[in-house]
Amino acid sequence: MGDLLDGYTPERAWDEMFVGPDQPRSHYQSLHQVLGTLSRDDFELRCAARDRAFHDQGITFSHSGEERPFPLDLVPRIIDAAEWAVVESGVRQRVLALERFLADVYGPGEILADGVVPRRLVASSSHYHRCVAGLDPAGGVRVHVAGVDLVRDGAGSFRVLEDNLRTPSGISYVVENRRAMTHVFPELFASHRIRRVADYPVRLLEAFRATAPPGVDDPCVVVLTPGVHNAAYFEHSFLARQMGVELVEGRDLVCRDQRVYMRTTAGEQRVDVVYRRVDDDFLDPVHFRPDSVLGCAGILNAARAGNVTIANAPGNGVADDKAVYALVPGIVRYYLGEDPILPNVETYLCAIESDRRYVLEHLESLVVKTVDASGGYGMLIGPASTREEREDFRRRIESVPRAFIAQPVVALSIQPVLDGGRLRPAHQDLRPFVLTGPSVHVTPGGLTRVALKPGSLVVNSSQGGGSRDTWVMAENTGEDGGA
Repeated sequence: MGDLLDGYTPERAWDEMFVGPDQPRSHYQSLHQVLGTLSRDDFELRCAARDRAFHDQGITFSHSGEERPFPLDLVPRIIDAAEWAVVESGVRQRVLALERFLADVYGPGEILADGVVPRRLVASSSHYHRCVAGLDPAGGVRVHVAGVDLVRDGAGSFRVLEDNLRTPSGISYVVENRRAMTHVFPELFASHRIRRVADYPVRLLEAFRATAPPGVDDPCVVVLTPGVHNAAYFEHSFLARQMGVELVEGRDLVCRDQRVYMRTTAGEQRVDVVYRRVDDDFLDPVHFRPDSVLGCAGILNAARAGNVTIANAPGNGVADDKAVYALVPGIVRYYLGEDPILPNVETYLCAIESDRRYVLEHLESLVVKTVDASGGYGMLIGPASTREEREDFRRRIESVPRAFIAQPVVALSIQPVLDGGRLRPAHQDLRPFVLTGPSVHVTPGGLTRVALKPGSLVVNSSQGGGSRDTWVMAENTGEDGGA
């Protein structure tokens, strides 16, 4: 890779690209050869082309009220077909089990009665909503879209870090990253057979139409957004545009006679499926926050009556509560009678006295998380913390134990990123996206998020993270590679 990799030193974490110094893994050899023909100036020119493409297409995210281009590192991540088959099976298994868990806890509650999951753990979750109990969604689907966050441990094995079953974001960057890479690095696509991701919007629309209320011949689907000031607004508009459906805000919808209608210049039009990107608390002021103007009053009653499908279903957050996460292996065994294909990261529940005691004695070496936070916030990274920060978390844990879990520090795998004209290691994770409709489909690859700050383990874009294109190699089955 010429002078780009001068001084590149793999860290103790698992290196995705290299077995040892200048020794690429087998599925990275072609990439290594192509990049080896590029100088630093060549690579910088490709970066400039990427930036122009993203700027012209408005591919941004909102951070502190400022719209910024979403950072894309130009060294792709490659996953071979055999390893992806394991990931695909593992995340599909997990989503199937959590789908059944949600149907159970909002229905008969058998897993609670059998003591596999403590009833108090569910009832005390801030994302468990009693108003959803008994709601039977069309097609039996609550998790239309799931994002399962994976990390590699020190041995290179994938583990599940957390589940995202409410309004997981990031798929628009998966599609747009691939589109940008095909323009910036066309020669790489000539030397690799890569599974496509561009069909995601088509599959998403199919999933929505398949789970519309019964008896609807041509379902009307809309995307409900909080508005232009939401951090993920680019994704909301992108998906609506790609699916060919309307992007609406709460003021565009009205519920009457337990049916949802969209206001248009031609009059009101019945809506059958609402892909909501509005949090539960703001979705329906009748049942949640009465001061919300972001949702539609009465939409939950319409869903209960079977007249509209809400994707994802309200109340899903109880299944991705980080305290419930620790019990997912048992949930998989309970519903599917199978051992989990992808293991969890070891987790301590501060609600359990013995776990809490261990956590309080080892704060300097653990990662402590609040059970209902996201985006890398509400977290203590023990080895990088100060005494004052640890004491603050100690007081908070002792005050509300149910609100916290702890895990060992997982180094996250590394791969080169361009920084100052050379490549250096950076940590990364992976979020595959799972669609549930007529069948369960895992989009090949998903979003690889990269901690762009040197030495950082935080990959979230709101805290300085970026992304890279994720390539799943096609098997020799005649499948076309590309976008």
